[in-house]
Amino acid sequence: MRHTGMSPVVEAWSTCRTSSAQDWPPHRLLQAKGQTTVSVVVPALNEEATVGTIVTAIRSAFVQSVPLVDEVIVVDSRSVDGTAAAARAAGAFVVSQDDIIPGLPPMHGKGDALWAGLAAASGDVVAFVDADVDPFDPRFVSGLLGPLLTDPSISFVKGFYHRPLTSGGYSEPDGGGRVTELVARPLLNLFWPDLAGFVQPLAGESAGRREVLDRVPFVSGYGVETAMLVDLLDLVGLDALAQVDLGERAHRNQSNEALGRMAAQIQLTAWSRLVRQGRADASTPLPSVLTQFRRGGDQSLPNLGREIVVSDVGIDERPPLITVDLPQPAPRTAAR
Repeated sequence: MRHTGMSPVVEAWSTCRTSSAQDWPPHRLLQAKGQTTVSVVVPALNEEATVGTIVTAIRSAFVQSVPLVDEVIVVDSRSVDGTAAAARAAGAFVVSQDDIIPGLPPMHGKGDALWAGLAAASGDVVAFVDADVDPFDPRFVSGLLGPLLTDPSISFVKGFYHRPLTSGGYSEPDGGGRVTELVARPLLNLFWPDLAGFVQPLAGESAGRREVLDRVPFVSGYGVETAMLVDLLDLVGLDALAQVDLGERAHRNQSNEALGRMAAQIQLTAWSRLVRQGRADASTPLPSVLTQFRRGGDQSLPNLGREIVVSDVGIDERPPLITVDLPQPAPRTAAR
């Protein structure tokens, strides 16, 4: 029975393009892998505490036990701690975000690190996983790879999961996706309703075929996931996209102030896509600063009791890799 009010397109897509990580046992995927090469890219900024554990888990499960992954790449995104050393000690191939882009203007944010990781990767299929997940389940990787290795009609896979929010002894099982529910989901439902079936449109865990990922730009900041979904919808169509239930994902919950900056970048990203599609007026550029109020502080204003914080939330883009003349990465066989 069709759910009342749900778009028939979204319902049909959700039915045939949603699976669970449990549906993709590694040995089955190894048989389907054939000659396909697989890269796992982990962007990391000051994640010394967790990145080594994540790399170790991926290598133990999918390099040493079942040879499903050909290389694990950690992109050090200008960390000031021991992130690079921890990743290297765990067996990852570590690249510096800035070393990948000589001669190109510097950019900041997660999207730029993902772009650099894609440029460094040599795999036919590239999976992205975040570096702050604790505990990390290796099924995050096999779940993302399952649809791509078994169905040639699928070009891109997005993960979804339960995201608990824990604070002061209180825990809400699905309270961790605040920006998703308050910003990203309403925007997608309003302007790109065919994407409304994605449970976690901002999930950091995703995977795609290199031949497709090379053809889309990467927004430099936190709008990268939104931009990628919209751009891939235009490029390959909804039926080439899929999602996989990865179970539960625990990571650090950010402050409301940080989430506000993230939300602003997502809104600017959505606007940029509407302009590109001819659905918004580009003659007047939107402001790229966000004014927020921080309680207390050394610079609190009289009568306000708060400090004014102004942040640059502007977004840049790296062009599709297919348009950039970068050296092709040499294939790297993961050390056992």
